[in-house]
This record gives sequence, structure tokens and C-alpha cells, in this order.
Amino acid sequence: MIRTRITEMFGIETPIVMGGMTGVGHAPLVAAVANAGALGFIVAHHSQTAEDLWKEIQRCKDLTDKPFGINLTLLPSLNPIPYDEYREAIIESGIKIVETAGRNPTDHLPRFKENGVKVIHKCTSVRHAVTAVRHGIDVISIDGFECAGHPGEDDVGLVVLLPATVDAVDVPVIASGGMADGRGLAAALALGADGVNMGTRFMATQECAIHENVKKKIVENTERDTLLTNRTLRNTSRVARNAVSEEVVRIQQDSTKTIEDVRHLVAGVRGRTNVMGKGDTDDGIWTVGQSQGLIHDIPTVADMVRKVNQEAEERLLAGARRVVVEARQLA
Repeated sequence: MIRTRITEMFGIETPIVMGGMTGVGHAPLVAAVANAGALGFIVAHHSQTAEDLWKEIQRCKDLTDKPFGINLTLLPSLNPIPYDEYREAIIESGIKIVETAGRNPTDHLPRFKENGVKVIHKCTSVRHAVTAVRHGIDVISIDGFECAGHPGEDDVGLVVLLPATVDAVDVPVIASGGMADGRGLAAALALGADGVNMGTRFMATQECAIHENVKKKIVENTERDTLLTNRTLRNTSRVARNAVSEEVVRIQQDSTKTIEDVRHLVAGVRGRTNVMGKGDTDDGIWTVGQSQGLIHDIPTVADMVRKVNQEAEERLLAGARRVVVEARQLA
């Protein structure tokens, strides 16, 4: 069994995390992740109100007695989002793990700290990670350029970004971006991480409540089947390559274009309805990482977590044995 600061801090059995994913992070999947010994996150903004979030937390608790957390993504919005109410619902429900993303959660940290809530903050650069730790973040989840969703604007791959972040902060670091199997977990641990975050890999599981066509498309796709949209807007998103995303990239080759020129194409409701709901993988924007090139099946969450953990253990042991043998040969 692989033990790290992450497993000890959160009381989980394996250093595998399923961070919050819009349209995916609902109670049944999060509970399956928890029951498999990993750490999953319910997405707060799936809930219209704090009361709805409370109910979703209770639904998850009915399905597992193991630790899980809540994702609180702090982004600008045209419609007010009840972040303060979400925070209080999280505290009152007894949840002790929160994952934040977007802006630094400085206004929420005092209440979380008062109530013993550990906060993981997702960053895409070393400088942002250093700032987050200075403000009191407990764990950094560092996203390499390979990741799905928002990889930031620096375009630094995880093999450089991860050890650079580990060198710069004194808190546990979770490696995110390109993680999909035990080889990735073993490599991340060797580079100084205390765990890995997997998103795309958990999408392609039996318990994930998205259309089967999407899961099959992830298996079918290669690492080259993603595109970067909104680059000219400095709000880069890594999404699946399809007719819609190709059209967005074509339009945005003209740097004068604004979000209004592509709003009808990139609207989240279109992706959720047409892709995740109806299974038309070519009729909406949907996020996916380059790690899809490493995904070849659609297992249960339990089987996937077990396989990743076992493969990582085997890789780490094989590497240790090889070092010992080579040291003896050199001697």
C-alpha cells in the first residue's frame, strides 16, 4: 500500500484524487471513488442553493462512510453564486476537505480554518502555488499543460511544473494533468508529489453519469484529439477535438474576435445537453485531457483504482530492485 502525506492527512487508502469536474462530480460517482479508497469531490455549483448542496452531501454520506470533499470553484459569473452560503453548508455538514479553484480563496480560509477544514487549491503555475501557500492553503494541486479544462497561459508540462512546484512550497503537492494509470502515479511520486489527480480517467468509468458515447469516444481518441480554445482571450481551455471546437479555433484565429463571436458554440448548456446528455460527441464543447491517449477501457471505479495502485506499486518496486542490482554491479 502506498502511503503519503495525502493519505495520512485525509484518511484515504491510496493517493489518488478525483478533483471536481463540472457535469461529473455528483454524489454517486464521488461515493464510488471514496469506497474505492480514493478521494473524490462533489461540485458545489451543481447545486442551485446551499440547501441543495447540503442534500447532495447527505446523499453521498448515505452511499459511503469514507472521506470525500467539496469542490468550490471561484470564478466571475453573470449570475450571483452563493459562495458564502455554500461555505457554511460545507462546514455545517461536517465536511473536512475542500478543493478550490479559480481565484485564491482568501475570503473563505478563515472560516474553513476555524472549523478544521483542509483546503486544496488548484494552480497552473509555481508563482500562484507559492502565493496560495503564503495565504494558508494546506495542499497544492498543480495542473500541467496536459490537463483538461483550464491549463493556464504558461504552457508548462507537468514533468517540469511538478518538481518546480515541489521545490517551491513546503506543503503536499498533487500532480494533475496527464495522469491516467499506475505509471503516472509512480512517476509523480518519484518527482516529489504526494498524490495524483485524475479527471478524464474517472470520466471513462461505469459509474460516471455521462453518456456512454462520450466514454467510448475517450477510449477511441488519442492524445492528439484535443484542441485549445479561447487562447486569444487568455482563458485557454483544453477540449475534445470535434466539429464545434474546430470551428471555435478557426474563428479565433482572428484575434479581434470576442467571446460573443463564439458564445453560441462554447455555451456550457450545449455541451451538457447535446454531448453529455444525448451522446452527440460532435455537437458541443466538452473538456477532456491528453491522458485520453492512455485510456483503453471503461472499468468500474473500484477496478480502475485497484489497477492504478497495483501498477504503481509494481513500478516503484521494480525501480528500487533495478537500482539495487545496478549498484551491486557497479560495486
